[in-house]
Amino acid sequence: MTHLYLYINLFTILFPLALSFDKKVAFYKSWGRLFRGIIIMSMIFIPWDILFTKAGIWGFNPSYLSGIYFFNLPIEECLFFLTVPFASVFIYACLEAYFPKKIKVAGKTTLTIFSIILIGFGLLYLDKSYTSFTFILCGLFILMLQHVLKVTFLPQFFRAYVIVLIPFFMVNGVLTGSFIDNEIVWYSNNHITNFRIGTIPIEDFIYNLLMLLLTITVYEKSRKTIK
Repeated sequence: MTHLYLYINLFTILFPLALSFDKKVAFYKSWGRLFRGIIIMSMIFIPWDILFTKAGIWGFNPSYLSGIYFFNLPIEECLFFLTVPFASVFIYACLEAYFPKKIKVAGKTTLTIFSIILIGFGLLYLDKSYTSFTFILCGLFILMLQHVLKVTFLPQFFRAYVIVLIPFFMVNGVLTGSFIDNEIVWYSNNHITNFRIGTIPIEDFIYNLLMLLLTITVYEKSRKTIK
């Protein structure tokens, strides 16, 4: 289906955008902080995406695209870095508004161990570009947030991330070939472990985690400077 990737982007952002004006959440008031986070995240992730696409680590099925490209990226892929963070941070904000009590999904020790496991897994698969780069970078970033920047929002972030995994399975499932004839986004087996949950490579879970964590970090750090 032509334009399917575009439709997925529209579906992803439609309800969060419409519900941004809910009185209790009032998410629209946080758009300034959110877009600062999205812009800074995109300055890292879009060049990363361009380089990995050019290297053949992943690519896109033109049958599901509009045919409009930014450098060598489909415009739909660029929109992905807007729609997915927007919807995910909206979930984060809703939980913050309706369930303000802090719930520890993972404590400091657990997150430190998790980070070390990520780094170790990345080092184990140094020959797999997507795996090693994503796992090591994510592990190092979490350690930096905990032990250098000493942020306090990680419990709330991981609480939201557990919920975000529900739409993530739907969106990334379709992107990687669930429920359709062929995948929209394909991956070279030479650059991933090929461990998958359904059709989704495990690397995508960590990539998504890192993307959202960077966005939320800027979002939270901007809290005092942008109203």
